[in-house]
Amino acid sequence: MEKKNNSIRYTIFVYFTVTALAASLLITFSLYQRLSSQVSEMVMAENQSLINQVARSVESYLRTVMKLSDSLYYGAVKNADLSSESINNQITLLYDNNKDNVDNIALFTQSGSMVEAVPAARVKSGLQVEKEDWFYNALEKTENQHFSYPHVQYIFDGNENQYRWVVSLSRAVELTEGTSTTQGVLLVDLSYSSLEHLFDGITTKKGGYVYLISNDGEILYHPKIQQIDSGRLKENNIAAAQYKDGNHRERFEGKERNITVKSIGYTGWKIIGVTPKNVVSLNSIKTRLFIIFLITLILSILALINSYISSRITNPIKELEKSVGILEEGNLNASISIGGSYEIQHLGNSIKNMAKQIRVLMDDIVKEHEAKRKQEFDTLQSQINPHFLYNTLDIIVWMIENEQKTEAVKAVTALARFFRISLSKGKSIIPVRDELEHVRNYLMIQHMRFKNKFSYEIQADEFCMNLTSLKLVLQPLVENAIYHGMEFMDGEGEILVRVYQKDCDLYMTVKDNGLGMTPEQVAGLFSDRVQSNSKKGSGIGVKNVSERIRLYFGEPYGLTICSEPDEGTEITIRLPAAAYEPGKENAI
Repeated sequence: MEKKNNSIRYTIFVYFTVTALAASLLITFSLYQRLSSQVSEMVMAENQSLINQVARSVESYLRTVMKLSDSLYYGAVKNADLSSESINNQITLLYDNNKDNVDNIALFTQSGSMVEAVPAARVKSGLQVEKEDWFYNALEKTENQHFSYPHVQYIFDGNENQYRWVVSLSRAVELTEGTSTTQGVLLVDLSYSSLEHLFDGITTKKGGYVYLISNDGEILYHPKIQQIDSGRLKENNIAAAQYKDGNHRERFEGKERNITVKSIGYTGWKIIGVTPKNVVSLNSIKTRLFIIFLITLILSILALINSYISSRITNPIKELEKSVGILEEGNLNASISIGGSYEIQHLGNSIKNMAKQIRVLMDDIVKEHEAKRKQEFDTLQSQINPHFLYNTLDIIVWMIENEQKTEAVKAVTALARFFRISLSKGKSIIPVRDELEHVRNYLMIQHMRFKNKFSYEIQADEFCMNLTSLKLVLQPLVENAIYHGMEFMDGEGEILVRVYQKDCDLYMTVKDNGLGMTPEQVAGLFSDRVQSNSKKGSGIGVKNVSERIRLYFGEPYGLTICSEPDEGTEITIRLPAAAYEPGKENAI
């Protein structure tokens, strides 16, 4: 599987974002825990404050009731002689002032006989008051005031008081009858609704509630008391009776909840505040959605910040990469982008200096290569010129030996013209016109030498005369056509030199109808071996011409040879068609 190459910007962006996101999640989680703890503490503090307020209300209520009890005892009962006077008026007055909170007030003797009752009532027949808990507790602990559990009033007859819930307050009192004193019991039935009214609308946040229990855990008030009595709901009141004042956490019926406890003075009652745990935490759906929104917002901001940071870091690198890409394509003169941090600027300067050094080295290599080419070119040309001279002098010597003075004069004249063009003041590039003149003089000399053995013709388009030609490219080919193609013929030899332009190239052809060559012989003309079919000719001319053209003009210019045994040979020179410009003859 091919490995995917990610850009440096993408890599930095991903790493920065992941790192920042991890840090953000860690911070968010830490803040969440801390905020949740603070919210929990705040809610618990609010609950504590609420429970304390309720406790103060209950304590105030109880103090009012206990003051009423004291007023009844010390103001009406204690100083009255029950044998000679009635205390009904005093009790009725206190009842009327407190009837919102009181259902009944009654005074009993130690034996359980009723002395007074306000409103007027009689004890139910068959009821033994002295055996009731409230009566017994009052005489057992005479110094205390005793509160009963909530119950339906059951002591007195009368439809008016039927099925009314009350909390009974009882206390021991001293009854005076003449000169004797005995103990009695004062009973004040408190309206349960007045106690219940203290808890109306009291809740601890959503889903929370407040209830009241005695010191032994008996429920005195509960907002869902009917469901508890019917068994449809349970309460952890027995365990709550053991809690000390303050905040507690408990698990009840599989649910976590927070409990706030406050004890009521004198009675030992306890107010219990219950708050579900999810209310005092940040686990609600709204809170979770808010946290998700907050994380998304943080992630978006981080992505934008990281994108900006990564672009600031990577843009200079990308620009530098583009510059390096242009260098790779061979444009060493391209401008190198230098920017960004110190390290990137240093890298850009290093690449710029490297490109500069490469240009210097390449210029040196080009100069060295061109010098080598010129040296090779001069060496090849020096090999050809003596070759021409030796063959031509052989012809002149032969003419003189055979007393052909006129022909020898023509040959010497042609030779002079030949060398005038051959030397060309050291020029390597000459016009096509001079190259053809050079060949014409050579053919004239050779025609004198090989009289009646061959004829020659030169065809050239006029517009080709001023085109550029490499010096001494035609003459060696004509020489080889004569020595290799015409020497062993008895006449009827033909040599055709033709010059023409095709497209953007200049073509020169030398065609003969001589002996021709095999493919092996053609290939041998371009090898390092000397191919010779006569003692006066040499194949070095063809090879040198081909190498000179390729050295000077490069590929695809040079020579192509088409030859068949007994059919003749045609050699084609291909050069670029360029107008001759004096002054640039030696530019290689």
